[in-house]
Amino acid sequence: MSRPEAVLILRDGETFEGEALGADVLSTGTGEVVFNTALSGYQEIVTDPSYAGQIITFTYPHIGNYGTNADDDEAAAPFCRGVVVRDLARRHSNWRATASLDAFLARHGVPAITGIDTRRLTRHLREHGAVPGAFGTDETAVRAAAGASEPTDGVDLVATVTTPTPYSYGDPDAPFHVVAYDFGIKRTILRHLAGAGCFVDVVPASTPAADVIARAPDGIFLSNGPGDPGAVVGAAGAVRDLVGSGVPLFGICLGHQILGHALGGSTFKLPFGHHGGNHPVRHVPSGSVEITSQNHNYAVDPDSLDRAVEITHVNLNDGVCEGLTVTGEPVFSVQHHPEAGPGPHDASYLFDEFTTLMAGS
Repeated sequence: MSRPEAVLILRDGETFEGEALGADVLSTGTGEVVFNTALSGYQEIVTDPSYAGQIITFTYPHIGNYGTNADDDEAAAPFCRGVVVRDLARRHSNWRATASLDAFLARHGVPAITGIDTRRLTRHLREHGAVPGAFGTDETAVRAAAGASEPTDGVDLVATVTTPTPYSYGDPDAPFHVVAYDFGIKRTILRHLAGAGCFVDVVPASTPAADVIARAPDGIFLSNGPGDPGAVVGAAGAVRDLVGSGVPLFGICLGHQILGHALGGSTFKLPFGHHGGNHPVRHVPSGSVEITSQNHNYAVDPDSLDRAVEITHVNLNDGVCEGLTVTGEPVFSVQHHPEAGPGPHDASYLFDEFTTLMAGS
């Protein structure tokens, strides 16, 4: 079956030819183009709310070979702006599959393009950084959309993905009660918290600190999420109030960055971000190296922090701060994803560290 011809055009004019698939082929996908180096887990990646506002390029050439199923969704629907692949499998084969990736994208209204030279695209992004762009079947419309496309800097994307109302997850009789800020939380994180013995109340990103404390939690969790941490309205202020509450606090990814802002620090945008399941991170206290799953465009500047902190993890690829703990407080965070969906499990011990803090507080 032939697919309609399509074109991907970056805002800097770089052009790639391919074929349209997924959502209505006449639609145009527009967003910040990034690349992910994971070899599997495409469904988890596409449904990760942290990709809101972005077009995902998969560097692994063959995508879609094992299909999709509802159990692997990280959210109720994808928030990404589009998907770029080199070779989409025309047939999927797995006993868990209920639909192809193409059908999955079409059902959720996500445009995609296949047949792209993803190696050339990735090398371009590594040289020029994450560049906004557009793709679709109408080259004139795509070129106009690409020229008008904007990066994610300064945009509060969390407001587009957070839950509108609180909800609960897990066993109400679990040993620990945790309140989790939903900045774009992945379902795998909720499963890991529940597996560590937590009953989780998930609250919207705009929830004031006083409302969290009023729930009398044993612990507070700051979730992953999309975009610029400095643009998330009110989050840093709320977390600043929670740091001194004495309640153990654990942050992952965007939660780590928002904690950095709450501690008086700043964040900066990486050239092309960290997106993949194979990033080496050194655990500073022990000197051991962990292979981690990562998905972020921003990083905390540890030299900018007002509060005394200990840097606990460092990325061995570029030296980026991957984790910190606040001196004298039961507060810690990591930039990478210990729940690793998809990815390795080297950092999963961090959930046990969180429950240990709660048990001792």
